[in-house]
This record gives sequence, C-alpha cells and structure tokens, in this order.
Amino acid sequence: MRLLNVNGRLAIERDGKAIDVERASRGAFGADPADIYLDWDRFRVWEGEYGGTDGESFDPEQLGSPVTTPRQIFAIGLNYRGHAEENDIELPDTPMVFTKFATSITGPNTTVVMPTAAVDWEAELVAVVGRRAERVAAADAWDHIAGLTIGQDLSERVLQVKPPGPQQFSLAKSFPGFAPIGPALVTPDEFDNPGDLEIGCRIGAEVMQKSRTADLIFSVPVIVEYLSSILPLLPGDVIFTGTPDGVGYARTPQRFLRDGEELTTWIEGIGTMTQRFVAKAES
Repeated sequence: MRLLNVNGRLAIERDGKAIDVERASRGAFGADPADIYLDWDRFRVWEGEYGGTDGESFDPEQLGSPVTTPRQIFAIGLNYRGHAEENDIELPDTPMVFTKFATSITGPNTTVVMPTAAVDWEAELVAVVGRRAERVAAADAWDHIAGLTIGQDLSERVLQVKPPGPQQFSLAKSFPGFAPIGPALVTPDEFDNPGDLEIGCRIGAEVMQKSRTADLIFSVPVIVEYLSSILPLLPGDVIFTGTPDGVGYARTPQRFLRDGEELTTWIEGIGTMTQRFVAKAES
C-alpha cells in the first residue's frame, strides 16, 4: 500500500491515482492523515478488502508529508558505515539518537529558506510507527512499522558545531522546512527487501549521495529494538534512520547548498522529492 497526503487529505495511491480515504470508506476513516496511525490495524484490514481503483489524478505539488503531527521524532546520527568513515569516527556500539522538532516537518516538494550559507543535505530513510512498540525484539520490529518514506535531515552546520559545545544537533536541524518527508508512505510488504534499498540525492544533475540502506550500521529493526527498550514508540512516531556518506560538511573543500539550487532525493520503491533553496532575505 502507498499512502498519500493530498491537499491535507489522506489518500491511497493506486495506479498512479489518489483514492480519497474518507470518501471511499464512507466516513469509516477520517480525512486527517495523522489519525490513521491511531487506527492502523483496522485500516489495514479495510484497505485490503477495498477493491476500488477509481482514484483521481494529482499534482506532486499538492502532496504534503504522509505523517504530519508525530508525538515523537527520533533521528539516528552516524548510522551508515561510509558516513562514519568520512567523519573519521569509529563505528558506534549503540545508536546515536537526537530529535528534530515537529515544526520542521514539511511536504516532499517545497521551497526552503536557508537561515545561513551553511545548510547541508542528508538523505534519509524514514520509518513511521504503526503499532505501539515497547520492549520489542528486532525479529518482531517490522510488525510495528506502518511504512517507509523519504526524508531529508537538512542541517545548518554553524549552529550545530558552534563552540563551546555540546553540539546543537536538534536545533540546527529544526529550522522551518528542515524535515521534508514524502512523497508516499509505503508499507514494508511492498518491497522485496525493505532492508536493502537504494538511497541518494543530487543537486541539479550532480549526484551527492548514493548508497544502499543495507549499509546501515543499525537497521530499522535494531533501531526499534533499541529505542523501545528505553521508552514506548507510539503510533505515528517518526524515525529518521541516518544518512550515507557524501554530505557537504565532510567534503574538502566543504560544499553547502546555494541560493537557487534544487535538491532531489530518492529511495528505491518510494519515489523522489525535491527541495528548492533560497537565501534568507537581509533585514
């Protein structure tokens, strides 16, 4: 199943068209995309039985984030082997966890105002929780994931590493528009192997990151096991799982996003999203 947020309304994508869930279910489920995770099991049963294909065409610009108001957002740092190596850091023993604040969430095709000239890209696989997970073993973790989508963990590197420390990961990654998510939430059963997907991003035609999620140090199931051993994961919670090597901060010379550039991010089986960047107007 592929879930969309079309103009703020929950929809199922079939054959490239959007089926409005509230109308198709005759009100059994509401239009708000955020509510569906609270009734995930019942919704999956209904969706499996619903045979309709009479959706409507939609413009990618109409799409919002498939998850809009998570109660918890988790982000995992240095979680690809290549990314740890480019930062000259030893592989961690446990996931490095921070958060992005919910006001940074936006849709998959957006314009982002850069607060400084040091905004960096980080293509990420995002997992969304569908069932409450508390002390869940990795072997059972996929049963608690509603689906996968694409995210960008956009990062302002000046604030992030400003002395004297500690680093301000959460604030530096939570400016408005710094958590684009989309274009669709795809359930794990849609993938041949949800643990091994191509991921990458490009600025214009230049590829900046390209890897596979099999290079994750801590896979989605392992992350769920670790987090749920400490606190409950709630339906609709968002997990940014980390970024591959190729970020601008680690390049020599460093390379950041520039006024007028477009960043396209893709993940195999999910799709693409595009952010356009503009410099902050001087006051």
